[in-house]
Amino acid sequence: MGAGVQSGGGGGGRRFGRQRHRAMSDINVTPMVDVMLVLLVIFMVTAPLLTVGVQVDLPKTSASSIPGDDEPLTVSVRANNDVYLQETKIELEALAPRLEAITHAKKDQRIFVRADKSIAYGRVMEVMGVINGAGFTKVALVAEQPKDQGKTKGKK
Repeated sequence: MGAGVQSGGGGGGRRFGRQRHRAMSDINVTPMVDVMLVLLVIFMVTAPLLTVGVQVDLPKTSASSIPGDDEPLTVSVRANNDVYLQETKIELEALAPRLEAITHAKKDQRIFVRADKSIAYGRVMEVMGVINGAGFTKVALVAEQPKDQGKTKGKK
């Protein structure tokens, strides 16, 4: 039977000395990987900036940052003395039970306190006293680094 015989004429492999090319069926994933890596870098850079949404005018300090691996739990005090846990306004009396519920009574959880620089020092101490009275011992104050800190080091 002639099932394996191919004719040299029309539609086959060569026509007038030229070879016919089939469409490539492979997908080139290199551009997609490049785009994904760029998006990954963008998200890695912007994610730390999106952790807290309450606008507070922080005081400036030259102290170094505290390293930490855990997700930050933030208590903010605005200029009008309103207290926020993360982004939710909360009464000061409800702060300690809410912190215990969020941390599952894990008292070594680090809590960051952010306060507007124009509020009274006593109000910040009152908020920190409530947190400390609930048994949380790792309480840190958040301040903004001055913009010219790196330029003034070593120069007189």
